Amino acid sequence: MGALDDVLVVSLEHAVAAPFATRQLADNGARVIKVERIEGGDFARSYDERVRGLSSHFVWCNRSKESLALDLKSAEGLAALKVLVAKSDVLVQNLAPGAAARMGLDYATLAELHPRLIVCDISGYGQSGPYELRKAYDLLIQAESGFLSISGTPESPAKAGCSIADIAAGMYAYSNILTALIERSRTGKGRHIDISMLEAMSEWMSYPLYYAFDGAAPPLRAGASHASIYPYGPFPTADGDVVLGVQNDREWISLCTHVLAKPELAIDPRFVTNSLRTRHRDALDAVIGDCFRQLSRAQVTERLDRAQIANANVNTMADLWIHPQLKARDRWVEIGTPAGAVPALLPPGMGQDARMDAVPALGEQTDKILRELLVG
Repeated sequence: MGALDDVLVVSLEHAVAAPFATRQLADNGARVIKVERIEGGDFARSYDERVRGLSSHFVWCNRSKESLALDLKSAEGLAALKVLVAKSDVLVQNLAPGAAARMGLDYATLAELHPRLIVCDISGYGQSGPYELRKAYDLLIQAESGFLSISGTPESPAKAGCSIADIAAGMYAYSNILTALIERSRTGKGRHIDISMLEAMSEWMSYPLYYAFDGAAPPLRAGASHASIYPYGPFPTADGDVVLGVQNDREWISLCTHVLAKPELAIDPRFVTNSLRTRHRDALDAVIGDCFRQLSRAQVTERLDRAQIANANVNTMADLWIHPQLKARDRWVEIGTPAGAVPALLPPGMGQDARMDAVPALGEQTDKILRELLVG
């Protein structure tokens, strides 16, 4: 029995932000009915064909859901959807700006008819303001939020390798929906949740925002290194990179003494505080590089472990598939898809009790759901 077994979620969703939010509700037992276009469905279905002909994004975000294919431009399709919404606890949508309101699915309209309904709108910029009607995709929000300005190398900005703005918005949608369900259990009333991708990313950007407080210079783009803590990042050894992080002066002394075998470096006036080490990172990088390039990655890692300095491997996707920690903690299970069983990670914080049902084919549950509406 999942914590949300009695919750019905209807979602007019596509891409990543809303599907990621509702998949997490489904992980916890909610019944999630994914409303899709009859022709093609969620356009994320056709992003790629990397998972036995299925889209990698779609397989990730859409397990444990039911797919209802409707023509919402027809009176019959829209009427069926509104009957379904009347029975639901939560409506989630991330359609183009204004599309839900044109169908009478805005919160102001629905709240009068269904006061217990929780409505979560996910958009690029929110339901008001001068940017309200602007289209937004993940990369555009990474740019608009300033993320690109602090990511990459000094020569060139770089986007995050995953859909970080979509993920941020999806996580805030999920947590706000859970909060609204708790609130409704006390008050009996639903509420409107207005999730902006820009606001989600701006919250995640609060460290660099404060770093640049009151007109101060922003963090420099530092590649895979940290902009304001040093040494913190990848360093080359004789046979590959190792990532390490020194967070305080005690660890700095340990690094100098037990890893670099240069205890005198700990009191070098250029490096005695983190701010000074960051300011003189080029000089310190040369010292660390001279030491590490004479050692194998295994030797460097052994020294770092002995010195209790945090470190990590620079893993590839192939490495992550077989990561020994994920295996030891039994984090992999199999889920069904229209192309057969595929591996899937259990949700963080959840064990084998997580709901891990199949990824639906387009419109797979349409007949079943419409029959339920007729009976109901």
